[in-house]
Amino acid sequence: MIREIVQVGDPVLRKKCANVTRFDQELCALLDDMKETLLAAEGAGLAAPQVGVSVRAVIVNADEGFFELINPVFVWQKGEQKGPEGCLSIRGKAGQVVRPSKVKVVFQDRKGDRYSLVARDFLARAVCHEIDHLDGILYTDKATEIRSEV
Repeated sequence: MIREIVQVGDPVLRKKCANVTRFDQELCALLDDMKETLLAAEGAGLAAPQVGVSVRAVIVNADEGFFELINPVFVWQKGEQKGPEGCLSIRGKAGQVVRPSKVKVVFQDRKGDRYSLVARDFLARAVCHEIDHLDGILYTDKATEIRSEV
């Protein structure tokens, strides 16, 4: 099911999300809906708060594949990259954001099993952007040169 993407100004986007504690059908339905919503919106990532659910779950769709990260935690971050970012919750704007060029994240999957991911370049940028959403941080909090997209 395609869900409505919450827009900037909605308080759910500024809340620190709670950890997922139940790995059940409700979580699977949320993740499936998030994937369908992301694909329909043609975005690179989506965090649960962006569909109005304040839990620590994100999905990322990049060249390396499709990732579901539940309760993600950074192990380390290295390097620096500056590049353009936009957000499905802040339509019509983009800005330049400095992010790590490489990150390692530990997370759980939809079954609760633990994994780690080393992400580089665009995937690292997308992972960092989505995890920020879980702490109530928007890319515009870090961006320079914010402009309207034509």
